[in-house]
Amino acid sequence: MGSIIDKVAWLHVVDGRILCARSRGKDTYYVPGGKREAGETELETLAREIEEELSVRIQPESAVHYGTFEAEAHGKTDGAIVKMSCYTAEADGELSPASEIEELAWLTYQDKGRVSEVSRLIFERLYETKQLND
Repeated sequence: MGSIIDKVAWLHVVDGRILCARSRGKDTYYVPGGKREAGETELETLAREIEEELSVRIQPESAVHYGTFEAEAHGKTDGAIVKMSCYTAEADGELSPASEIEELAWLTYQDKGRVSEVSRLIFERLYETKQLND
């Protein structure tokens, strides 16, 4: 078995659509977030990554763990697995792509073919719980 890529992500669902991001030069969207740095808690990782990528500040006191999802890492051939801890949370500021993010998109269940494997699992759960529109 390959390595585990430890990530934390923000599930921001509004009116049945989920916010996703696409990095420069990539064609796949993913749920925003990123890798934990040494010594960081999940919420510290979430806050740092979301501010770096989306220009908004997570309100840590509003964060609720939604679930942890595991799937084969997109674009990796060594059997690497992404383990993504997902949180919902309120945020302050105006969403704007930053850092390596080229585009933000509001996706529905019908867009699941445009996202990474682990994001598809998240889409499935959101759809099953009637949080994500067709």
